[in-house]
Amino acid sequence: MTPTGHLDTEACYRAVQSRDRRFDGVFYTAVRTTGIYCRPSCPARTPAAANVTFHATAASAHAAGYRACKRCLPDATPGSPEWDVAADVAGRAMRLIADGLVDREGVDGLARRVGYTPRHLGRLLTQELGATPLSLARARRAQSARVLIETTDLPLTDVAFAAGFASVRQFNETLREIYAASPTELRGRRGRVPTRGTVTMRLPVRTPYDGRALFDFLAVRAVPGVEVVRDGFYARTLRLPHGHGTVELRLPDSDTVGETATAEATFALSDLRDLSAASERTRRLLDADCDPVAVAAALGDDDVLGPVVRSAPGLRVPGHVDGEEVAVRAVLGQQVSVAGARTVAGRFVEQWGEPVETDVPGLTHLFPSSAALAAQDPEALPMPRARGRALVGMCAALAAGDIVLDRGADRDVVRTALLALPGIGPWTADYIALRALGHPDVFLPTDIGIRDALRALGQDPGRAADLGDQWRPWRSYAQVHLWNTLTRTKEN
Repeated sequence: MTPTGHLDTEACYRAVQSRDRRFDGVFYTAVRTTGIYCRPSCPARTPAAANVTFHATAASAHAAGYRACKRCLPDATPGSPEWDVAADVAGRAMRLIADGLVDREGVDGLARRVGYTPRHLGRLLTQELGATPLSLARARRAQSARVLIETTDLPLTDVAFAAGFASVRQFNETLREIYAASPTELRGRRGRVPTRGTVTMRLPVRTPYDGRALFDFLAVRAVPGVEVVRDGFYARTLRLPHGHGTVELRLPDSDTVGETATAEATFALSDLRDLSAASERTRRLLDADCDPVAVAAALGDDDVLGPVVRSAPGLRVPGHVDGEEVAVRAVLGQQVSVAGARTVAGRFVEQWGEPVETDVPGLTHLFPSSAALAAQDPEALPMPRARGRALVGMCAALAAGDIVLDRGADRDVVRTALLALPGIGPWTADYIALRALGHPDVFLPTDIGIRDALRALGQDPGRAADLGDQWRPWRSYAQVHLWNTLTRTKEN
């Protein structure tokens, strides 16, 4: 099975027969005799092979005239891990559609971002995924709406616009077509009073999932004013397309293989139209779509890394909600400790961050924008002058749109553009790719933490690059496993 939609029918049917949850969200099973589509693990009786077809996306099944199964809720799954791995146009487009770009800028905006004409992009996605950009965006809106209907008390009118629909009529018609039920029927009888602007959602993640390790990674790097860690929760401010917001997260922690766990996320938004973007960016922070079983299969038998991987199943690559923030913090972290970089970032927030009112104690600012930092005198920044010049030059490129750091960017193009900037070297460019772009195959052989971890494992740090080559195409996960050994050593 591939991210291009060219599915191996026999392999798909075997996954359906075994009800293998690992394939939920990777493909969808459409049953001709019932007119519905399901996730591979649907508990219903397995249909005959002659009666099923397989689709790479829910939108493809919708376009073929199928309705979503009410029993297994096929769209209530993590997304396909292939979209994070794929660096092709289809993968980039899917990540941008998930972020709500089509709702904000239309198909023309999506086409501009990936460098194609709207017509050619439509042909390409139809060929690769079985659906047009509009159909894919429509499927995403329907999924977002169903989740909001069933898990929140938002008025249905607010749900419609929060999910990205242009009108309540379009909202009603789409849900009736896809789920064979009205929004009111999906919700049922609910008697509680809604809270406008605040939404609690359950974000699905693949298991095993090491939420504690991700929580610890975020906690030690939490920037005052922007991030708060307390009572098992991680919270932070969000800069969003239509305004600002906050998210409070309780991370799941599960050793179970092949199930779907959920992270509880509470969003407080100044504009509900940003809910789709906020939830998708939070899922990127969680690395929710990773297939940990595939990673473990690739790395678990390695002579050096195998024992480390087997002892920490479900470890994730920490993503981020804002690529430009990652880039700034990467430059601040050049040749300094994590604690030192956090302290300097806190000063930046206090001086140049945008104050916001929130209901979360300790969350007081948005991280400084690239435009605000680009306007500063590099000689006056609290860091070595060369690094200050590098920071201001990079922020100028980000503010001008010369470099775009989101999940729809071409990773190779971004790396080349970053390395062309004075003061931006491979470590900085690759760290940005790791956390901002979600690149699954990045390794930092000169990183101090990596060298210390290899030394502790009895390896020569000078061979880091050669060892990293053995861990393709999952070097980003190898990187995090090595970092994690240092954290576990300190705990012990």
